[in-house]
Amino acid sequence: MVMEEVRLQKAIANSGVTSRRKAEVMIEEGRVKVNGQAVTELGTKVKQNDKIEVDGVPISQEEKVYILYYKPAGEISTAEDERSRRTVVDAFERMDVRLYPVGRLDYDTSGILLMTNDGEFTQYMTHPKYEMKKTYRVKIDGILKREEQKQMRKGIRLEDGVTAPADVKVIRDKKDRQMILELTIHEGRNRQVRRMFEHFGLKVIKLTRISYDFLTLEGLGEGEYRFLKPHEVKKLIANAKAS
Repeated sequence: MVMEEVRLQKAIANSGVTSRRKAEVMIEEGRVKVNGQAVTELGTKVKQNDKIEVDGVPISQEEKVYILYYKPAGEISTAEDERSRRTVVDAFERMDVRLYPVGRLDYDTSGILLMTNDGEFTQYMTHPKYEMKKTYRVKIDGILKREEQKQMRKGIRLEDGVTAPADVKVIRDKKDRQMILELTIHEGRNRQVRRMFEHFGLKVIKLTRISYDFLTLEGLGEGEYRFLKPHEVKKLIANAKAS
């Protein structure tokens, strides 16, 4: 019987150490060994019984975990922070599994953040070609005019290029001159939502991601989480492939 081979970066991602893209960086940096030998070639394939080490630590195949976390504002969307600030991983420190965030939410943004140890799942959720839709509830100090809303729906030019068309829905208008909107996008640029409003001279006062594809915050308070059901994970991947 021929033993199945997989790419080294996929084997690392499947172990829950990190995402596939970050695994590729680790390989190129010489931080990965296979059977005691350093490997820097991304095309390297490994078998199930090969011994793989990352930073000197052998990897193992963990049970896959998928979590929907209601991230509060004031947490960093990384596993570690050089300034010792609280990270989203700290909320799961009692779990005997290595988790990392799927994508990121800014420090001062709250809402849905998926957590997992499945690098393949992370790839589906975060790679630009899969266009996973995310909806944000945005409170701004000022008014986004109708013409500006139309521009957002078509795409606006930021310093890193033109944004994809967004869905804009007004929730509250002209009360105390603070407007509340819902903005749906499928891109994941750094601080994108805030920068889209800054483009029109508007400051975001509060920002919450209220949905991720079909997932919502229903039943959760800030800092709370729930495990995704198997059918939800399958549906997310199916929707990513169909996008």
